[in-house]
Amino acid sequence: MRLALGGGGSGGHVFPALAVAQSLRACAQEDVELLYLGRADGVEATITRDAGIPFRDVSARPIRDRNVLAKLWSLGAMSWGVWDAARALRRFRADVVLVTGGFASVPVAVAARLLRIPVVLYQPDIVPGWAVRQLYRFATRVCVTHKSSLARAPKGKSVVTGYPLRAIFEEVDRPMARARFHLNGSPTVLVAGAVQGARRINNALADDLPAWIEAMQVIHVTGPDDFRRMSSLRESLPETLRHRYQPFEYMGDDFPVALAAADLAVSRSGASVLGEYPASSLAAILVPLPIAGGHQRANAEMLAAAGAAVVMEDAETPDALLPAVRELLQDTERLQTMRDRAAAVAQPDAARNIARVIWEARK
Repeated sequence: MRLALGGGGSGGHVFPALAVAQSLRACAQEDVELLYLGRADGVEATITRDAGIPFRDVSARPIRDRNVLAKLWSLGAMSWGVWDAARALRRFRADVVLVTGGFASVPVAVAARLLRIPVVLYQPDIVPGWAVRQLYRFATRVCVTHKSSLARAPKGKSVVTGYPLRAIFEEVDRPMARARFHLNGSPTVLVAGAVQGARRINNALADDLPAWIEAMQVIHVTGPDDFRRMSSLRESLPETLRHRYQPFEYMGDDFPVALAAADLAVSRSGASVLGEYPASSLAAILVPLPIAGGHQRANAEMLAAAGAAVVMEDAETPDALLPAVRELLQDTERLQTMRDRAAAVAQPDAARNIARVIWEARK
């Protein structure tokens, strides 16, 4: 079987595709060949290269700009991207295409439809973004993370599958994870800004880092823009406290280990929080990125409604974030309840569910 994958712009679009591919390879009774189509300058290129999956560049640009010339330029890039994708799919002889959102996945789905290759769409977020809404019309089947998404998804071809997770989530345990990061018995907070980082959250740490690490151990995924700054701040700490703060520019397969090691997460609320935090029984303070469409807010509110997270406004983080973290860490009963509620939301069979849909959709 030959499966082509498309999706990009954030890890929340890329990692689900890799998780499904892993599951399909584990369950299939035949060889499964993979090809990933995306932008060479996108996070998808880095992530798939690290995973050892062949990658082909596809031209694509977002079309949401109000400037007419910018829109025309984007449409031209998308049209060229359809040609790029069609050529790659034809050479690869794809049986099925799985797309997971992000504007780079649009030309992939269009090309597959023109070549009459079945398209399975996985929608990671509760609320569909621009790209996913365009992809609905090209999809043979649509898989969604949560039942609340069915109200917007196409009737008759949509199914709830859950958020697919890579196999490593089943392999890590808390004692091993805490040993990996050399943690002691103090409370541990994972601060994560996704692949690209989160400047507002990073600033909240940078403004008063000693106060953070006096109260807790911190594992911090800074993103590329702030890694050097946060590393310098670590070096300025007293040597007796330095080990309590661990900054990382990016985490791939180590991120599930960090999730297992932490008592609490502080992060944006991209799609990955819907699957990765519940799978790790991890409570969270979520700070939705205030962007059009509100998909991060919808993700955060779903986990908050389940009792697994607290939602904080982006503008509140400079003054309110550290006190909120301290309050939760001190209220161990509430924190454990949130962890239990997070675990109750987990859907461990999601990758297998989507793999089954792909298998049924093949030509």
